[in-house]
Order: sequence, then C-alpha cells, then structure tokens
Amino acid sequence: MRIAYICADPGVPVFGTKGASVHIQEVVRALRRAGHEVTVYAVRRGDLVPADLTDLPVHIAEVEAADAAARERAQAEAAAELSRQVRADGADLVYERYSLFSTALADLAGTGVPGVLEVNSPLIDEQRHHRTLVDEAQARSALRTQVRAARTTVCVSEPVRRWVCGLVDAPRAVTIPNGVNLSRLRPSPEDPDAVIVTFVGTLKPWHGVADLLRAAALAQQDWRLRIIGDGPERDALHAQAEELDLEVDFRGALPPDDVPAALAGSAIGVAPYPDLGGEEEQYFSPLKVLEYLAAGLPVVASGVGQLPRLLDGVGVLVPPSDPAPWPPPWTPFAIAPQLRARRGELGRRRAEKHHGWDAVVAQILGQAEVQHV
Repeated sequence: MRIAYICADPGVPVFGTKGASVHIQEVVRALRRAGHEVTVYAVRRGDLVPADLTDLPVHIAEVEAADAAARERAQAEAAAELSRQVRADGADLVYERYSLFSTALADLAGTGVPGVLEVNSPLIDEQRHHRTLVDEAQARSALRTQVRAARTTVCVSEPVRRWVCGLVDAPRAVTIPNGVNLSRLRPSPEDPDAVIVTFVGTLKPWHGVADLLRAAALAQQDWRLRIIGDGPERDALHAQAEELDLEVDFRGALPPDDVPAALAGSAIGVAPYPDLGGEEEQYFSPLKVLEYLAAGLPVVASGVGQLPRLLDGVGVLVPPSDPAPWPPPWTPFAIAPQLRARRGELGRRRAEKHHGWDAVVAQILGQAEVQHV
C-alpha cells in the first residue's frame, strides 16, 4: 500500500531531535516494516537523517512568513501544496499528524483517498497559551474538517480524545497511546561506580526538570544526575544547578540514534512532570518513559496522566511539583542494584508485550480498516 505521511507543523522537523520527530520516524519505520511504501510530505526536513531512513522520499513545502498572521496563512498554503503533491504522486492512504490550519487529509479524502488523523496534543490550546494564535476560528474549522473526513482520528491519550470530541462530533475518535522502538533501545549494564539518574526530554517548564534538580539537592543518597536534551530552560537550569552546588551531566540535544548510548550506564530513568492544573492538562503519552522501560531502566515518575497505569508494578510514583518526596522512595533503588535490575527487567517485558511500535501502528490501521486497501 502506498502511504502518504503528512506533517504540516512548522515546529516539527522530520529529522530532528524532538520527541515529535522521533514519533514521525518510528511510525514511518513501522509502516515500512509492515511492507508499505511510505512517502513523507512535510514543511520542515531537518538534517539528522538516520541511516535506515536515507532512502525515505521526503517532499518539503516550506513555511515562510514575517509575522504570526502571515505564518498561519502560510501554513494553510503549505498544507494545500502538500495535498496537491500527494494527489500528483498517488496514494492509497493518507496518514496525517494533526497540525494547525492543515486540511490536507480532508482535501485528499474528497478524491477518494482514505485518511488517518493522528492527534498528539490540543494544539489550539497550546498555541493560544504558549505562543500566538491569531485566527482561532480558522484553526477550529480546520480541525473539524479533518476529523469529519478521517476514517479514524487516533488520539494519544483520553484527555486529547475528549478535547477533540469537545470541539467536533468525533464518533470515530479512539485512544491509542504511543509506542517505543524495541530494537533501538535495549537494556545495558549500569555504571558499577555510581547510581546515575537520567532524564531525557526537551527542557521546558512542563517537564519538571527544575523540580528534579531541587530533589537532587535534597537527596541523602549518593546518585548522579544526567540530563539529555535541550530547550528554552537550559540556561536557567544550568544556573540553578550551580546555585544548588550540583554536578549535573548536561548532555544537550542528541540525534535519536545517539540516545541509547547516552542512556548507557544509567541506573534509573526519571519523569518529574509537574502539576499542570488537573487531569485534562496531563494529556501527554510519555515517549521518554516508554524509552526508559525499553532500555530496562526502573522508573521514578510523577503520578499523573497515563503514568500510574503504565508503571504499575514496575516503577515508583511520587507527587508532582514537590521535590521533597523524591529521595525516600529512591532509597531502595540507591542501595539495592538487584531491585533495580528486577524492576528494569519487568519494565522491558512490559514494553515488549504492550508497547512496540509495530503493534501500535497495526492497531491504528485496524481502526481505519485499511489493511487491505
């Protein structure tokens, strides 16, 4: 089957270091492993092309604009250009990652090509709260058009599905959480000389890294902190570490293929998500936690969103936005490598059984009833 993967989000390069970039690449890999012919249509390419995707056809329609309003119009125009390119190339299925102002999937559905719409977050709310949203009415209209045209709308969490259904009647919207690449991430021995606690992710306020640093300063145990990622809070976090007299191994942003090597030697993976103001705000499907599980790491994480269910029996949950409770639950992990190994083994098994990308993508195609298109 010929599948056109569309991403008209100018904030997401196909070949970048963001979790969203990893997400695109993993869905494409799973589709290709299933025997499909995939072509990507996007507005940003990026230059960190993994070796196994060098042959992936990628068509780019760039978004260029001087101000927010012009940028929104340019996004819609770029999406329309991508739609025209897909129509010219031909496709049996459209798989579109939801972005503001795109109606590419709906345009192609009008020509008889079925589509899957993947919604990863409430983008309209995010754009309004964290960036600039000029034409919200048009953004809502585009979402309604896309959802109504899609064979299925796949949401990564229940809060995201409820958000979609609150804006448009979406009887075919389903919740399918993210997956993980079980081949790229594998267990490795921990450092024999230190308990290394590792965070992976973009350095933004809603990832709670500032709370993690405060927890490290309060800890009684001898553990070392490693942070893999970059973002707008980088300088503030470096300054905070210096103020707290912490030695933190800041690794910066890495290509996805380099993350497994950077995780090597870690004893614990952490996800210190803060309290964002209620369940509906905890709408993420945590790629980082799935990667920790696949890497055989025991996990300490805030008890929010999907994490209590995901980590039941294999991780430790702590209250969000409160660094004080973090050290005590870690005490057994800090002094008992056998316990860490056992929890890590259980986590890896759970990832293998429930969270591989191949199974996730097969479930998505099943929901769209397009396996034999």
